[in-house]
Amino acid sequence: MKAIDGNKWKEMLDSGAKTLEAKKKEIDSLNVFPVPDGDTGTNMCLTFRSAAAAGVKIESSSISEVANAASMGSLMGARGNSGVILSQIMRGIAKGLDGLTEANAVQFAAALQAGVDTAYRAVMKPVEGTILTVSKEFAKSALSKARAGETDFLEIMQAGLAKGQIALAKTPEMLPVLKQAGVVDAGGEGFLTIVKGWIGALEGAGPGLIFEEVVQDITGENTPAVQGIIGVDTLEYPYCTEFLVKGQSMNPDLIRDELMEKGDCLLVVGTESILKIHIHTANPGEILDYALKYGSLHEVQIHNMLAQNEAASHQAKGEDRRDFSDGLNTGKPSAEEVPVKPEDLKEYGIVAVAMGEGISEIFHSLGVEQVVFGGQTMNPSTYDLAEAAKKIAARNIFILPNNGNIIMAAQQVAELLEDRKAYIIPTKSIPQGIAALLGYNPDSEPEANLESMKKAITQVASGEVTYAVRNSQFGDLQISEGDILGLVEEKITATGKEILEVSKKVLEEMNWRDKDLVTIIYGKDMMEEDVEVLEYWLESEKPDIEVEIYAGRQPLYYYIFGVE
Repeated sequence: MKAIDGNKWKEMLDSGAKTLEAKKKEIDSLNVFPVPDGDTGTNMCLTFRSAAAAGVKIESSSISEVANAASMGSLMGARGNSGVILSQIMRGIAKGLDGLTEANAVQFAAALQAGVDTAYRAVMKPVEGTILTVSKEFAKSALSKARAGETDFLEIMQAGLAKGQIALAKTPEMLPVLKQAGVVDAGGEGFLTIVKGWIGALEGAGPGLIFEEVVQDITGENTPAVQGIIGVDTLEYPYCTEFLVKGQSMNPDLIRDELMEKGDCLLVVGTESILKIHIHTANPGEILDYALKYGSLHEVQIHNMLAQNEAASHQAKGEDRRDFSDGLNTGKPSAEEVPVKPEDLKEYGIVAVAMGEGISEIFHSLGVEQVVFGGQTMNPSTYDLAEAAKKIAARNIFILPNNGNIIMAAQQVAELLEDRKAYIIPTKSIPQGIAALLGYNPDSEPEANLESMKKAITQVASGEVTYAVRNSQFGDLQISEGDILGLVEEKITATGKEILEVSKKVLEEMNWRDKDLVTIIYGKDMMEEDVEVLEYWLESEKPDIEVEIYAGRQPLYYYIFGVE
């Protein structure tokens, strides 16, 4: 194959998404820290799924138009740091293919290199030994092969894959933390998994497989994949339905099994107390009625994909340049997107990310108007954050990611806000988010608020207590699966068998005795009497310490500490 057009690129996108879907949990397991939030594979899968869904909906055979749609889809769906970097690679590829109906080997390889260059520019401090290194070696080798005279796409892609795999194997030597954990870089593994899917399409895999088959994932469960190339009049499940359910003792696996036959593209993720459900169905009402058995419904969104496909057809003909990735846009402004007159806009609005109803309530009480559900194990996408911002009729929107893995996705939001300005406060934890809100002054200028909130987050130390999901070793710490883990500023500093024991170690590491205030946010698995024991210890050790206690009801993390 000496040239590829938009149709072949759709097949490659499709196959890449399918391959990544099947490997996502294996990639998740490569998470460096053995805490229960290893989600690189899931984040990359959701990001690339959005890219593929947007690309395959373009009816044109122009590789430029398909690449541009896939680029926008990846931006809208970008989740986590690896997902955002992947979206930047897709953006660069689209730029490299701009204006082309089809691409030869040199042109496509040059576009791959443009993708890597774009990704490097997007990262403030690029770190080698990550997806950046692996994608760089892949693109460099592919371009070198093409410029040397090779015209067969399969040959140049295989040459790139070979060098990418060598680079991946070397990532533990580049990043000691990977070597200690005994893993290669998860983002690099995810990228090469996509490349293997591209090669599969070039070798003859048929179009639309991921969108028509049930994919066998790494756990052996059958998981329906994303709906893809479909005729406007033949869509069996036309309504993309997405919502949150808040209840108690919910079983995600049971709910997933019971909804399996109600549609396709099913996604059920979350905890026993809050679940996010996404499904394509013929009857949204039936799905909502079913979910009401388990609790209350929130953030319900229903999109008619027949209308989306019709709009995508117009887009392919140049009649509309909007993005039509899966469930992201109907081609018409939503109620929240209807323009507000400039004179009706207030000065400020605040968006914050949180997991746990109690934490959400704290943020609302401090002036946050839109709380986006997410955090550990479920990083919200750039689209999720942008939609929350659009719901606030304000000129300036402050966004608090409250998680280091969400900051990059938040930084992309500005591109999706046409008439408003987004300010990203780089909060990496809930205590930092609270501190930033306390540093906010509605009477100050935007830049002054930005500086004040950034300064406030440096005044608080953050700690967490959770558990280990696998055996590992970090420095002098020998960790066994099930051990209680203590983290300070996202670094593992303590281990043990008892939550109270590790909690004390974490607080000591945070130098709490030299501070004035300790904030305790306890999770859904903690009893009030357990928290009282910890509070008693603090006050007996330092009677004048101020202790604030909140029921965060967050999953996975027994405690979140703030010390200042």
